[in-house]
Amino acid sequence: MIAIVDYGAGNLTSVVKALQHLTHECIVTNDPDTVGRAEKWIIPGVGNFKATTPLADGKLGAVLHEGVARGRPLLGICLGLQWMFEGSTEAPELSGLGAFIGQCTRFTDRVKSPHVGWDSLALTDSSRLLAGIPSGAYVYFTHSYRAPVCADTVATCTYGEPFTAVAERDSLFGVQFHPEKSGDVGLQILENFCAL
Repeated sequence: MIAIVDYGAGNLTSVVKALQHLTHECIVTNDPDTVGRAEKWIIPGVGNFKATTPLADGKLGAVLHEGVARGRPLLGICLGLQWMFEGSTEAPELSGLGAFIGQCTRFTDRVKSPHVGWDSLALTDSSRLLAGIPSGAYVYFTHSYRAPVCADTVATCTYGEPFTAVAERDSLFGVQFHPEKSGDVGLQILENFCAL
């Protein structure tokens, strides 16, 4: 069972529909006990970094941190990826998971923000999440803040400057784009995660 963690940041229905299309069983929940029993976790999300507060506080935060420490497979989507970093200048008072090193920052004034629409991935390292996905594949983005390129970056996108489009280490995976809105490429990425 895959738990789609509902922490109030939205974008749940399209993820559920994509997993159902792939015939994978999932549940949307914010119940810490249900999350703790799931085999894999997906943390989607759109909006301000402050929305990630429930992922750090209380029993839900404790379950997530303990599971990550024990190697529970986790996929962060958009805001979920940003939460996997150390934090964001959008809400500097909050800490992220800290699984990936660096702070998420707003796009510079040299480009329009938010970055919305289809853009291509530049694969930079081997990746289980991106198995079968060629460099140059297009995926759908919508975000104003972006994660820095770090040691765990396996694919970048360039919008003004390169940023992390996909990060991966051990059982931790994060994507800045929305695989559930990225057609066949996105479905393949979700299938790769489900098949781990």
